[in-house]
Amino acid sequence: MKFIPILFSLLLIPATISAQDAVKRDEQQMHRLHNDPKSYIGALEDPKRDAYQKPQEVMMAFGLKPGEVIADIGAGSGYFTFRLAHHIGDRGKVYAVDVSPDMILHINRRIRELKATNVVSILADPDDPLLPDASVNRFFFSDSWHHIDNQTKYLSLMKKMLKAGGEIVMIDFHKKDLPVGPPMQMKIAREDLIKQMETNGFRLTKEHTFLPYQYFLVFMPK
Repeated sequence: MKFIPILFSLLLIPATISAQDAVKRDEQQMHRLHNDPKSYIGALEDPKRDAYQKPQEVMMAFGLKPGEVIADIGAGSGYFTFRLAHHIGDRGKVYAVDVSPDMILHINRRIRELKATNVVSILADPDDPLLPDASVNRFFFSDSWHHIDNQTKYLSLMKKMLKAGGEIVMIDFHKKDLPVGPPMQMKIAREDLIKQMETNGFRLTKEHTFLPYQYFLVFMPK
């Protein structure tokens, strides 16, 4: 299976390192960055990231509705978490899911600073988001799917946790040489991801192509 080498290499890398910032890094540089939470958060929130990540366009492409429940998996610094929270309103909820206590602590501080009543942080297991069944309208992965330890198990759990009509939204870097993002060996090609999702009972329902370095795919259970 094409994903086994990727997952094996990731056993050596903390699952929170998501290479979402605006700099191209090798594995050693990523390790060093992760060991300095303050610098890592700064990198994730670097305004230069907006130029290629296009967060406002991503939010518009979501077509979010007030009252939705979103699970932001690998939430990191909350770069997308609080944008999502703004769009789903007070009746909605965003679960900010991460395996790093440092990231969850940072998100908890931001929740307090912003008085965000619709964001709930979840310190999760690497292979389980620890959310209730039938509780989520959309799972969202921004450059984080390739860090999930047991992807088959995770997909099975998400299928149970999705509400009827729910979606899995994945943004990740194309598997080619790019000026930003993780090392080549950590990337999952668009075609391989689609095949993996289909094998595990999901179908591609939408694709957005406006991001310069990443694919943006939406899946639903078959």
